[in-house]
Amino acid sequence: MSRSAVIAAALAAVALPFAPAAQAKTPFDGVWLFDEAPDRPGVTMMEVRSKGDAIEGEVTTQWYGPVTMQNARMEDGTLTFEATNINDWDHPTRTWHVAMADGKVQLTGQIWFSEIDETGHKGTAKDAKARAFAFTELPEMGAPIPGTLAPTPPMGWSSWNKFDEHIDDATVRAMADAMVATGLRDAGYTYINIDDGWQGTRDASGALQPNAKFPDMKALTDYVHARGLKIGIYSSQGPKTCAGYEGSYGHVKQDAQTFADWGFDYLKYDLCSGEWFYNDRDTVVRSYYEMGKALRETGRDILFSLCEYGRFEVGSWGRDVGGELWRTTGDITDDYKTMAQIGFDHNGKPEHAGPHGWNDPDMLEIGNGGMSADEYRTHMSLWAMSAAPLMMGHDLRETSADMLAILANRRVIAVDQDTRGIQGQAVRTEGTTEVWAKPLADGSVALALFNRAEAPITATMSAGDAGLASVSKVEDLWSGAVTSGLAGSYEVPAHGVVMLRVTA
Repeated sequence: MSRSAVIAAALAAVALPFAPAAQAKTPFDGVWLFDEAPDRPGVTMMEVRSKGDAIEGEVTTQWYGPVTMQNARMEDGTLTFEATNINDWDHPTRTWHVAMADGKVQLTGQIWFSEIDETGHKGTAKDAKARAFAFTELPEMGAPIPGTLAPTPPMGWSSWNKFDEHIDDATVRAMADAMVATGLRDAGYTYINIDDGWQGTRDASGALQPNAKFPDMKALTDYVHARGLKIGIYSSQGPKTCAGYEGSYGHVKQDAQTFADWGFDYLKYDLCSGEWFYNDRDTVVRSYYEMGKALRETGRDILFSLCEYGRFEVGSWGRDVGGELWRTTGDITDDYKTMAQIGFDHNGKPEHAGPHGWNDPDMLEIGNGGMSADEYRTHMSLWAMSAAPLMMGHDLRETSADMLAILANRRVIAVDQDTRGIQGQAVRTEGTTEVWAKPLADGSVALALFNRAEAPITATMSAGDAGLASVSKVEDLWSGAVTSGLAGSYEVPAHGVVMLRVTA
């Protein structure tokens, strides 16, 4: 459903009087209040109106605003209707039901993965006005907002993959300390990013406050900055974030200024419940532009990370809204199959990537334990060849020597951080074997031989794979060995990689 249709339905709820009891077609006509519904999707109210054979109405939620009843009808004493669904292509709508007993209604239905089974009681027009969803209007697109903060792909750490929403001030400080102690800061990892789960409520002026897990955001940013690092935060343009915390809907400029005042250097902006309101290319783009412009107007340098899962070819417009990295996929998980599908098959169009604008295949899972060392080397190599942002997602305090050797390999990092900013891509694919090439600023070429099979292979790479007539120097980027030419063949373990830097 378009946002205009949602607004129209809400306006209709205000404009149309409730039918007098004597004329009501259904016993459900009127206002019904839900006081104990779970936060997701946060059902607060149902309004039903009937006139003749027509029945219409809305179910108001905190996540999605009013959910309009479609094809509402009476079936054996039950009010039945369809409602638009979200993020479920096999079920674009879901059937909902409303039954009545002892003067109360029982509402059942589903939206996305939220099952709804809630009891409501009768309310008044005054209640309806008090619980009405407050819509906000998007600004029109203005001039493009050029990026200035990411000449190479951003590197750092994010809380989500390891901690989900269970993140707090003490853990963030510990991650900053561990970033320094492990040497990862000196290897190039700069950002310590708080993902979802930090938000509290808004004060009387509408300013968003952190929850009790984060007692002093300014003190936290000062702590991270004092260690030679930068710090990021997370929000959504929807009413709710993915974990159900307070989003920036209706408070975009206010939140941007709050983040700047606290001293943040990075914002991940996640579509989440905003998908309901902004569900076509125009509204999605303008919703990101609204925050990108607001961040720029704070006067503070805040790197803008767009998270909308690659919709509407985000790489073609991400720079225009102030974004300097943009997610190209859904969420990564700590297994080879998902990582490989994202990295090999959904890593964004290479022509969209370059200085101050990077395709983002999501965070690194290295160190979380779900893959083998060979698979994690493939993960790191694939992200580096793709000029992808390198955002670690494990507990930095538990970085083993083997994982540190992967994450802090300066030869591999140099490929990712190459100033030419070219996104590498496959130049030769033979079944489950892929050879990738990435031209580098000094004229050399990074080559990677990937084995996607579940058994070891023997395969070759050639100067032609690198677009060169001949090769005079070859550096193995994982072992550090240097030779004067390519080997006749390479042994590659299952799900493994051989990564080279070759010079003409």
